[in-house]
Amino acid sequence: MPNSEVNLLFIGDIVGKPGRRTVYKLLPTLHEKYRLDCVIANGENAAGGLGITPKIADELFKNGIDVITSGNHVWHKKEIIPYLDTTDRLLRPANYPSGVPGKGYTVFSLNSGLKLGVLNLEGRVFMKNLDCPFCKAEVVLKELKQITPIVVVDFHAEATSEKIAMGWFLDGKVSAVLGTHTHVQTSDETILPQGTAYITDVGMTGPVYSIIGMEKEAALNGFLTQLPQRFKPAKGPTSLQGVVVTINSLSGKAVRITRIREVTNGN
Repeated sequence: MPNSEVNLLFIGDIVGKPGRRTVYKLLPTLHEKYRLDCVIANGENAAGGLGITPKIADELFKNGIDVITSGNHVWHKKEIIPYLDTTDRLLRPANYPSGVPGKGYTVFSLNSGLKLGVLNLEGRVFMKNLDCPFCKAEVVLKELKQITPIVVVDFHAEATSEKIAMGWFLDGKVSAVLGTHTHVQTSDETILPQGTAYITDVGMTGPVYSIIGMEKEAALNGFLTQLPQRFKPAKGPTSLQGVVVTINSLSGKAVRITRIREVTNGN
């Protein structure tokens, strides 16, 4: 009989090479510490801080990431577009219009034989006018819940209010609603009344002395001059931010959610 609990690590937006190196350095220790069954990471900024390439996606998979979610920046590297149609382990948000390359949700088989549903959605407040993420979630869940009670949602959105609304909307319907996109980790991790783990933003994995992962100087110049800037990931110490969610494999309800922030010297 499979273990009655599943331990899932969700890693916040990986920013460039510093973020990738941090994942590779810390993931083995985190695996042992939390006895992980699955690792999901948002990788839309894994290539130079903006976008992702097939080579980097494969590199992340080889180094222990089971499923990669994304968001509005997934389209930045044009070579990723045909790759999206070849895999169900790199997701783009499900609420893009029909016919868009790639998949917005998947079912991943764990070593124990259990199945884990992963759904990627993008918000609309202060972002693109996509299909309704709330309506899309309802449609997709009808399919996923026929396969597994364990479903994790990456809600890639700007507005705190929209993220919180999605948490309440899906409370009791999914195992976890985990916010991404802002790169700033929030401290509101909780188990909602009907058993859904929630956090407004899991944070980012990348340079600590930065402005959401990028060199401070370029970001500051952009704010001061309002002129276009060339952004590059910052150097120095890095951190891996995310959450570990423990889920009852029979009910799909979350048992606990633990916020993590592991700092390295950046080497």
